[in-house]
Amino acid sequence: MRKSAIVFAFLGVLLLGIAPALAQTPVVNVYSARHYGAMEAVFARFTEETGIVVRLSQGSVQSLLERLRAEGAQTPADVFFSIDAGGLDLAAEEGLLQPIESEVLTTNIPEDLRDPENRWFALSQRFRTIMYNPATVQPEELSTYEQLADPMWKGRLCLRPATHIYTISLVASLIAADGEAKAEAVVAGWVANEPQFIDSDTRILETIQAGGCDVGITNQYYLGRKLSEDPAFPVSLFWANQGEDGRGVHRNISGMGVTAAALNKDNAIALIEWLSQADKGQLADVDGIPGGNFEYPVNAEAPVNEIIAAFGEFTIDPLPLSEYGDLQEQAIALLERTGYGF
Repeated sequence: MRKSAIVFAFLGVLLLGIAPALAQTPVVNVYSARHYGAMEAVFARFTEETGIVVRLSQGSVQSLLERLRAEGAQTPADVFFSIDAGGLDLAAEEGLLQPIESEVLTTNIPEDLRDPENRWFALSQRFRTIMYNPATVQPEELSTYEQLADPMWKGRLCLRPATHIYTISLVASLIAADGEAKAEAVVAGWVANEPQFIDSDTRILETIQAGGCDVGITNQYYLGRKLSEDPAFPVSLFWANQGEDGRGVHRNISGMGVTAAALNKDNAIALIEWLSQADKGQLADVDGIPGGNFEYPVNAEAPVNEIIAAFGEFTIDPLPLSEYGDLQEQAIALLERTGYGF
Protein backbone atom coordinates (compact mmCIF):
# COMPACT_ATOMS: atom_id res chain seq x y z
CA MET A 1 0.00 0.00 0.00
CA ARG A 2 1.32 3.44 -0.94
CA LYS A 3 2.13 5.91 1.83
CA SER A 4 -0.64 8.32 0.76
CA ALA A 5 -3.23 5.55 0.91
CA ILE A 6 -2.08 4.62 4.42
CA VAL A 7 -2.43 8.26 5.52
CA PHE A 8 -5.95 8.55 4.09
CA ALA A 9 -6.95 5.26 5.67
CA PHE A 10 -5.68 6.49 9.04
CA LEU A 11 -7.54 9.79 8.67
CA GLY A 12 -10.68 7.89 7.76
CA VAL A 13 -10.50 5.82 10.92
CA LEU A 14 -9.78 8.94 12.96
CA LEU A 15 -12.76 10.84 11.50
CA LEU A 16 -15.04 7.87 12.02
CA GLY A 17 -14.09 7.99 15.66
CA ILE A 18 -14.61 11.74 15.97
CA ALA A 19 -17.84 12.03 13.95
CA PRO A 20 -20.06 10.12 16.42
CA ALA A 21 -18.72 12.23 19.26
CA LEU A 22 -19.49 15.43 17.34
CA ALA A 23 -22.92 14.15 16.39
CA GLN A 24 -23.69 13.43 20.02
CA THR A 25 -22.78 16.93 21.21
CA PRO A 26 -26.14 18.61 21.87
CA VAL A 27 -26.40 22.12 20.42
CA VAL A 28 -28.88 24.95 20.04
CA ASN A 29 -28.42 27.54 17.31
CA VAL A 30 -29.57 31.04 18.32
CA TYR A 31 -30.17 34.03 16.05
CA SER A 32 -29.68 36.82 18.58
CA ALA A 33 -30.44 40.53 18.30
CA ARG A 34 -29.08 40.95 21.79
CA HIS A 35 -25.38 41.81 21.86
CA TYR A 36 -25.01 43.29 25.32
CA GLY A 37 -25.52 42.31 28.95
CA ALA A 38 -22.90 39.58 29.26
CA MET A 39 -25.06 36.96 27.53
CA GLU A 40 -21.97 34.87 26.82
CA ALA A 41 -21.60 34.25 30.55
CA VAL A 42 -25.27 33.34 30.88
CA PHE A 43 -25.10 30.90 27.98
CA ALA A 44 -21.88 29.41 29.37
CA ARG A 45 -23.70 28.64 32.64
CA PHE A 46 -26.52 27.02 30.67
CA THR A 47 -24.01 24.83 28.83
CA GLU A 48 -22.27 23.94 32.08
CA GLU A 49 -25.54 22.84 33.67
CA THR A 50 -27.14 21.10 30.69
CA GLY A 51 -24.30 20.09 28.35
CA ILE A 52 -26.08 21.87 25.47
CA VAL A 53 -23.74 24.12 23.49
CA VAL A 54 -25.16 27.50 22.42
CA ARG A 55 -24.11 28.67 18.97
CA LEU A 56 -24.77 32.37 18.38
CA SER A 57 -25.33 34.34 15.20
CA GLN A 58 -25.93 38.04 15.85
CA GLY A 59 -27.60 40.92 14.04
CA SER A 60 -30.35 43.52 14.34
CA VAL A 61 -33.96 42.43 14.77
CA GLN A 62 -34.71 43.52 11.21
CA SER A 63 -31.71 41.76 9.65
CA LEU A 64 -32.36 38.50 11.51
CA LEU A 65 -35.99 38.53 10.43
CA GLU A 66 -34.84 38.92 6.84
CA ARG A 67 -32.48 35.97 7.26
CA LEU A 68 -35.24 33.78 8.68
CA ARG A 69 -37.55 34.74 5.81
CA ALA A 70 -34.89 34.07 3.18
CA GLU A 71 -33.74 30.76 4.68
CA GLY A 72 -37.21 29.39 5.30
CA ALA A 73 -37.17 25.67 6.05
CA GLN A 74 -33.40 25.61 5.48
CA THR A 75 -32.57 27.93 8.36
CA PRO A 76 -29.98 26.61 10.82
CA ALA A 77 -31.61 28.68 13.59
CA ASP A 78 -33.42 26.90 16.40
CA VAL A 79 -34.18 30.05 18.40
CA PHE A 80 -34.96 33.66 17.47
CA PHE A 81 -33.84 35.98 20.28
CA SER A 82 -35.34 39.47 19.88
CA ILE A 83 -34.95 42.70 21.83
CA ASP A 84 -38.37 43.80 20.64
CA ALA A 85 -41.86 42.37 21.01
CA GLY A 86 -42.80 43.60 17.55
CA GLY A 87 -40.07 41.51 15.95
CA LEU A 88 -41.24 38.40 17.79
CA ASP A 89 -44.85 39.03 16.82
CA LEU A 90 -43.97 39.50 13.15
CA ALA A 91 -41.93 36.29 13.18
CA ALA A 92 -44.84 34.42 14.75
CA GLU A 93 -47.48 35.81 12.40
CA GLU A 94 -45.32 35.01 9.35
CA GLY A 95 -45.02 31.38 10.44
CA LEU A 96 -41.33 31.64 11.32
CA LEU A 97 -41.94 30.48 14.90
CA GLN A 98 -43.81 27.45 16.19
CA PRO A 99 -46.08 27.01 19.22
CA ILE A 100 -44.60 24.93 22.01
CA GLU A 101 -46.03 23.22 25.05
CA SER A 102 -44.19 23.92 28.29
CA GLU A 103 -45.63 23.92 31.77
CA VAL A 104 -42.38 25.50 32.98
CA LEU A 105 -42.84 28.52 30.73
CA THR A 106 -46.55 29.01 31.38
CA THR A 107 -45.78 28.88 35.11
CA ASN A 108 -42.76 31.20 35.04
CA ILE A 109 -43.92 33.79 32.52
CA PRO A 110 -47.14 35.81 33.02
CA GLU A 111 -49.80 35.54 30.35
CA ASP A 112 -49.39 39.13 29.16
CA LEU A 113 -45.67 38.51 28.58
CA ARG A 114 -46.03 35.60 26.18
CA ASP A 115 -47.73 34.99 22.87
CA PRO A 116 -51.33 33.75 23.22
CA GLU A 117 -50.36 30.75 21.07
CA ASN A 118 -47.06 30.19 22.94
CA ARG A 119 -44.92 30.99 19.90
CA TRP A 120 -42.70 33.39 21.88
CA PHE A 121 -41.94 34.23 25.51
CA ALA A 122 -40.61 37.35 27.20
CA LEU A 123 -37.56 36.77 29.36
CA SER A 124 -36.87 40.28 30.65
CA GLN A 125 -38.61 43.65 30.57
CA ARG A 126 -37.31 47.13 29.81
CA PHE A 127 -39.07 50.48 29.99
CA ARG A 128 -38.35 53.31 27.60
CA THR A 129 -38.80 56.54 29.47
CA ILE A 130 -37.67 60.14 29.93
CA MET A 131 -34.18 61.00 31.17
CA TYR A 132 -33.20 64.53 32.18
CA ASN A 133 -30.49 66.76 33.57
CA PRO A 134 -31.63 67.78 37.08
CA ALA A 135 -29.41 70.88 36.90
CA THR A 136 -31.45 72.31 34.01
CA VAL A 137 -34.85 70.59 34.24
CA GLN A 138 -37.32 70.35 37.09
CA PRO A 139 -39.32 67.10 37.22
CA GLU A 140 -42.49 69.20 37.43
CA GLU A 141 -41.79 70.30 33.85
CA LEU A 142 -42.06 66.71 32.59
CA SER A 143 -45.12 64.53 32.10
CA THR A 144 -45.58 62.49 28.90
CA TYR A 145 -43.92 61.47 25.66
CA GLU A 146 -46.48 63.67 23.94
CA GLN A 147 -45.51 66.72 26.01
CA LEU A 148 -41.99 66.60 24.57
CA ALA A 149 -43.54 68.04 21.39
CA ASP A 150 -44.04 71.32 23.27
CA PRO A 151 -41.86 74.13 21.85
CA MET A 152 -40.33 74.62 25.31
CA TRP A 153 -38.07 71.67 24.45
CA LYS A 154 -36.77 73.12 21.18
CA GLY A 155 -33.05 72.45 20.91
CA ARG A 156 -33.08 70.53 24.19
CA LEU A 157 -33.94 66.96 23.11
CA CYS A 158 -31.85 63.87 22.34
CA LEU A 159 -33.64 61.01 20.57
CA ARG A 160 -32.80 57.69 18.93
CA PRO A 161 -33.04 57.63 15.09
CA ALA A 162 -36.05 56.29 13.21
CA THR A 163 -34.18 53.22 11.97
CA HIS A 164 -33.87 51.74 15.45
CA ILE A 165 -36.50 49.28 16.59
CA TYR A 166 -36.83 51.07 19.95
CA THR A 167 -38.08 54.20 18.15
CA ILE A 168 -40.39 52.22 15.88
CA SER A 169 -42.07 50.40 18.78
CA LEU A 170 -42.43 53.59 20.84
CA VAL A 171 -44.17 55.30 17.93
CA ALA A 172 -46.34 52.20 17.41
CA SER A 173 -47.46 52.57 21.03
CA LEU A 174 -48.32 56.24 20.39
CA ILE A 175 -50.47 55.23 17.42
CA ALA A 176 -52.27 52.63 19.54
CA ALA A 177 -52.88 55.09 22.38
CA ASP A 178 -53.61 58.33 20.54
CA GLY A 179 -54.66 57.35 17.03
CA GLU A 180 -52.54 57.88 13.95
CA ALA A 181 -53.38 61.57 13.39
CA LYS A 182 -52.51 62.65 16.93
CA ALA A 183 -49.43 60.43 17.03
CA GLU A 184 -48.23 62.04 13.81
CA ALA A 185 -48.74 65.50 15.30
CA VAL A 186 -46.70 64.47 18.35
CA VAL A 187 -43.80 63.09 16.29
CA ALA A 188 -43.92 66.15 14.03
CA GLY A 189 -43.65 68.24 17.21
CA TRP A 190 -40.56 66.30 18.28
CA VAL A 191 -39.03 66.95 14.87
CA ALA A 192 -39.92 70.65 15.03
CA ASN A 193 -37.98 70.83 18.31
CA GLU A 194 -34.81 70.04 16.34
CA PRO A 195 -33.58 67.11 18.43
CA GLN A 196 -30.16 65.54 18.23
CA PHE A 197 -30.53 62.05 16.80
CA ILE A 198 -28.03 59.76 18.53
CA ASP A 199 -27.96 56.04 17.75
CA SER A 200 -26.95 54.93 21.24
CA ASP A 201 -28.87 55.17 24.50
CA THR A 202 -25.57 55.29 26.36
CA ARG A 203 -24.41 58.27 24.32
CA ILE A 204 -27.76 60.00 24.83
CA LEU A 205 -27.19 59.79 28.59
CA GLU A 206 -23.61 60.99 28.20
CA THR A 207 -24.78 63.91 26.05
CA ILE A 208 -27.30 64.91 28.74
CA GLN A 209 -24.51 64.65 31.32
CA ALA A 210 -22.26 66.88 29.22
CA GLY A 211 -24.94 69.53 28.72
CA GLY A 212 -25.47 68.78 25.03
CA CYS A 213 -29.21 68.33 25.62
CA ASP A 214 -31.48 68.53 28.64
CA VAL A 215 -33.92 65.67 28.01
CA GLY A 216 -33.80 62.33 26.21
CA ILE A 217 -35.67 59.05 25.88
CA THR A 218 -33.80 55.83 26.70
CA ASN A 219 -34.37 52.42 28.22
CA GLN A 220 -34.05 52.45 31.99
CA TYR A 221 -31.30 49.81 32.13
CA TYR A 222 -28.79 52.12 30.47
CA LEU A 223 -29.12 54.54 33.39
CA GLY A 224 -28.90 51.60 35.80
CA ARG A 225 -25.63 50.59 34.18
CA LYS A 226 -24.25 54.14 34.43
CA LEU A 227 -25.23 54.41 38.09
CA SER A 228 -23.55 51.09 38.85
CA GLU A 229 -20.30 52.57 37.50
CA ASP A 230 -20.79 55.98 39.12
CA PRO A 231 -23.52 56.41 41.77
CA ALA A 232 -23.21 60.19 41.31
CA PHE A 233 -23.90 60.09 37.55
CA PRO A 234 -25.84 63.36 37.08
CA VAL A 235 -28.84 62.19 35.02
CA SER A 236 -32.26 61.42 36.51
CA LEU A 237 -35.14 59.20 35.41
CA PHE A 238 -38.73 60.37 35.02
CA TRP A 239 -41.44 57.75 34.52
CA ALA A 240 -43.46 58.91 31.52
CA ASN A 241 -47.24 59.01 31.21
CA GLN A 242 -48.09 58.44 34.85
CA GLY A 243 -50.92 59.94 36.91
CA GLU A 244 -54.67 59.91 36.42
CA ASP A 245 -54.54 60.81 32.73
CA GLY A 246 -51.48 58.73 31.87
CA ARG A 247 -51.69 55.32 30.23
CA GLY A 248 -48.33 54.25 31.70
CA VAL A 249 -44.73 54.00 30.58
CA HIS A 250 -43.83 52.20 27.34
CA ARG A 251 -42.76 48.59 27.89
CA ASN A 252 -40.75 46.31 25.65
CA ILE A 253 -39.06 42.96 26.18
CA SER A 254 -36.22 40.65 25.36
CA GLY A 255 -37.72 37.33 24.39
CA MET A 256 -37.32 34.09 22.47
CA GLY A 257 -39.26 31.80 20.20
CA VAL A 258 -38.50 28.40 18.68
CA THR A 259 -38.18 28.58 14.89
CA ALA A 260 -40.63 26.65 12.78
CA ALA A 261 -37.77 24.69 11.18
CA ALA A 262 -35.79 24.04 14.37
CA LEU A 263 -33.68 20.89 14.07
CA ASN A 264 -32.91 21.01 17.79
CA LYS A 265 -36.38 21.80 19.10
CA ASP A 266 -36.00 20.06 22.46
CA ASN A 267 -32.72 21.88 23.14
CA ALA A 268 -34.33 25.17 22.13
CA ILE A 269 -37.18 24.64 24.59
CA ALA A 270 -34.67 23.65 27.28
CA LEU A 271 -32.79 26.93 26.76
CA ILE A 272 -35.90 29.10 27.03
CA GLU A 273 -37.12 27.19 30.09
CA TRP A 274 -33.73 27.53 31.77
CA LEU A 275 -33.66 31.29 31.12
CA SER A 276 -37.13 31.66 32.62
CA GLN A 277 -36.18 30.20 36.01
CA ALA A 278 -35.75 32.65 38.86
CA ASP A 279 -32.98 30.69 40.58
CA LYS A 280 -30.99 29.87 37.45
CA GLY A 281 -31.06 31.65 34.14
CA GLN A 282 -33.35 34.66 34.33
CA LEU A 283 -31.74 37.20 32.02
CA ALA A 284 -31.84 39.68 34.87
CA ASP A 285 -29.17 37.59 36.65
CA VAL A 286 -25.81 38.35 35.03
CA ASP A 287 -22.49 37.14 36.43
CA GLY A 288 -24.20 36.16 39.66
CA ILE A 289 -25.50 39.68 40.28
CA PRO A 290 -29.30 39.84 40.63
CA GLY A 291 -30.46 42.25 37.97
CA GLY A 292 -26.94 42.63 36.65
CA ASN A 293 -28.20 43.72 33.25
CA PHE A 294 -30.49 46.26 34.99
CA GLU A 295 -33.64 44.98 33.32
CA TYR A 296 -36.74 43.85 35.17
CA PRO A 297 -37.28 40.06 35.33
CA VAL A 298 -40.51 38.55 34.06
CA ASN A 299 -40.50 35.79 36.66
CA ALA A 300 -42.08 37.23 39.81
CA GLU A 301 -39.77 35.08 41.95
CA ALA A 302 -36.59 36.61 40.49
CA PRO A 303 -34.89 39.46 42.38
CA VAL A 304 -34.85 43.04 41.05
CA ASN A 305 -31.52 44.82 41.06
CA GLU A 306 -31.41 47.34 43.91
CA ILE A 307 -30.32 50.19 41.61
CA ILE A 308 -33.39 49.96 39.38
CA ALA A 309 -35.61 49.14 42.37
CA ALA A 310 -34.66 52.61 43.62
CA PHE A 311 -36.33 54.09 40.53
CA GLY A 312 -39.59 53.46 42.39
CA GLU A 313 -43.00 52.15 41.44
CA PHE A 314 -44.66 53.06 38.16
CA THR A 315 -47.65 52.32 35.95
CA ILE A 316 -47.05 50.26 32.80
CA ASP A 317 -48.82 50.85 29.50
CA PRO A 318 -51.21 47.86 29.23
CA LEU A 319 -50.97 47.76 25.43
CA PRO A 320 -50.67 44.11 24.32
CA LEU A 321 -47.13 43.46 23.13
CA SER A 322 -48.40 42.00 19.85
CA GLU A 323 -49.59 45.48 18.84
CA TYR A 324 -45.99 46.55 18.25
CA GLY A 325 -45.74 44.14 15.34
CA ASP A 326 -49.22 44.92 14.02
CA LEU A 327 -48.49 48.66 13.92
CA GLN A 328 -44.87 48.53 12.82
CA GLU A 329 -45.47 49.43 9.17
CA GLN A 330 -47.68 52.37 10.16
CA ALA A 331 -45.05 53.60 12.60
CA ILE A 332 -42.29 53.46 9.97
CA ALA A 333 -44.46 55.31 7.43
CA LEU A 334 -45.33 57.96 10.04
CA LEU A 335 -41.66 58.51 10.89
CA GLU A 336 -40.88 58.95 7.19
CA ARG A 337 -43.74 61.43 6.65
CA THR A 338 -42.69 63.63 9.56
CA GLY A 339 -39.05 63.77 8.50
CA TYR A 340 -37.90 62.15 11.74
CA GLY A 341 -34.14 61.58 11.60
CA PHE A 342 -32.80 58.38 10.10
